[in-house]
Amino acid sequence: MKLQRNNRLRAIAAGALVVSGVLVLSACGSDDNSGSSGGGSSKATSNIKCDGSGNLLASGSSAQKNAMDLWIKNYGGACDDVKINYKATGSGAGIQEFLQGKTAFAGSDSKLKPEEVTASEKVCKGGKGINLPMVGGPIAVGFNVSGVDKLVLDAETLGKIFNSEITNWNDEAIQKLNPDAKLPDLKIQAFHRSDESGTTDNFTKYLKAAAPKAWPHEPGKAWEGKGGQSADGSSGVSSQVKQVNGAISYFELSYATSQSLKTVDLNTGASAPVPATVDNASKAIAEAKIVGQGKDLGLDLNYATKADGAYPITLVTYEIACDKGNKADTLAATKSFLEYAASEGGQTSLKELGYAPIPAEIIAKVRQSVSSIS
Repeated sequence: MKLQRNNRLRAIAAGALVVSGVLVLSACGSDDNSGSSGGGSSKATSNIKCDGSGNLLASGSSAQKNAMDLWIKNYGGACDDVKINYKATGSGAGIQEFLQGKTAFAGSDSKLKPEEVTASEKVCKGGKGINLPMVGGPIAVGFNVSGVDKLVLDAETLGKIFNSEITNWNDEAIQKLNPDAKLPDLKIQAFHRSDESGTTDNFTKYLKAAAPKAWPHEPGKAWEGKGGQSADGSSGVSSQVKQVNGAISYFELSYATSQSLKTVDLNTGASAPVPATVDNASKAIAEAKIVGQGKDLGLDLNYATKADGAYPITLVTYEIACDKGNKADTLAATKSFLEYAASEGGQTSLKELGYAPIPAEIIAKVRQSVSSIS
């Protein structure tokens, strides 16, 4: 009877996931409108190895929220004894909660800083926090300009827009990049993140690398540009773009697709402007170099790439966990869940949500690191 009950519960959970996947794809306007979802497929949920029990708390990056929601549904459908609660508080807040010992792991769109690694030694008894790249993807620049369906911008123009030096949509610099567009005499409403964000960090690293004169500020999780308006989280800034005529902001592609927002094609100096797509982001992420040591797999991205078809405003979201010294009551579940996220099934489920799976060579090393945490 117990076996039959468990089978019925798993069947119900799997059915709910398929329905959820269909709704996500319908809302996103994805290129693949077949009605299937990686999240509901047997490939995405096969070989999940359940371990541990109880509640697993994590927080951080809002960039990976949609991916984390899908992983939690898939994992929870197979593993009844573990309840995972991930709060999209932003990368900065997530790291702070991890360093305070409040969570089992954190999500961050930026590598741990040296001082954060040092601070983690108080929480990771006998070890330290490590960066595990788990989610990749493009940071889309979404816009809402009446009468404009296609828009090309470059790093210099973007830097000046977000630093309040270009303030109107019919500015000569924008018109030069879009000679066939009918740009309105409309004020630009540039939105940035109000919270400390790894998405902001990656976006400003791109501006600094590709247009240092137009973006004189140092990259960072906290916004340093002049003027503009702010909103909380990726959901907040993308919602403002949806609602406000003249708005422009930066957020993960999954937020653009889920709200049917138009996104900028980037003039990078390549043979043609590059749209924000998963495949184009993967081309850029493949150029990343592993700079972490040992189990740490922190990456350096090439934000100034001019390779054809490579979309340079990318981010890699890390799960931050202890390599040693994890709490005994959460170690098994943490390891089990992260093993699933790094698995082939966990990674292949990401693409339909607008994320880029981590390149094969890197994710193989992630699996090795996860398997050895203690």
